[in-house]
Amino acid sequence: MPEFKIAVLVGSLRKGSHNQALAHALEKLAAGKARFDYVQIGDLPLYNQDFDSDYPAQGVRLKQQIRQADAVLFVTPEYNRSVPGVLKNAIDLGSRPYGDSAFAGKPAAVIGASVGVIGTALAQQHLRNILAYLDMPVLGQPEAFLHFKEGLIDAQGTITNAGTQTFLQGFVDRFLAWIDTHGGQH
Repeated sequence: MPEFKIAVLVGSLRKGSHNQALAHALEKLAAGKARFDYVQIGDLPLYNQDFDSDYPAQGVRLKQQIRQADAVLFVTPEYNRSVPGVLKNAIDLGSRPYGDSAFAGKPAAVIGASVGVIGTALAQQHLRNILAYLDMPVLGQPEAFLHFKEGLIDAQGTITNAGTQTFLQGFVDRFLAWIDTHGGQH
């Protein structure tokens, strides 16, 4: 069976990002079943409705990557109880102009890690509200709010805690089944 192509949007631009490490760990868990296509969002201009008649090249690239994928994985930290501005901006660019959203109908999943004990629960809830408006079928369960601790993911992208690895393997497996159920084109 061919692999699913998953566009991955990581809401953190920081070197050493916990969420970037999480995305790579999930990619290892999906090996042989999915290919992760990391979407660059750090170079996107701030969305401006004036773009709608002449879209910037970075916005066109973003939309093409989303359209070519079978699904989208959002890996987000939590900033001020919500999603980072860079991630929201990427969503705005990928969904505009009105009626030309690259996200519509794409199966999606949301996950995130934070050093805070509630993980990224509030950011994920805000993100789920946005994705519902974009007409994306979003995996509801399992929810995954990781309390990131140093050493949870090693330098090779391996999850070092057996229970966390088992839980995240279940998340990945459910997401792949979700993609298959909701129109993944592989």
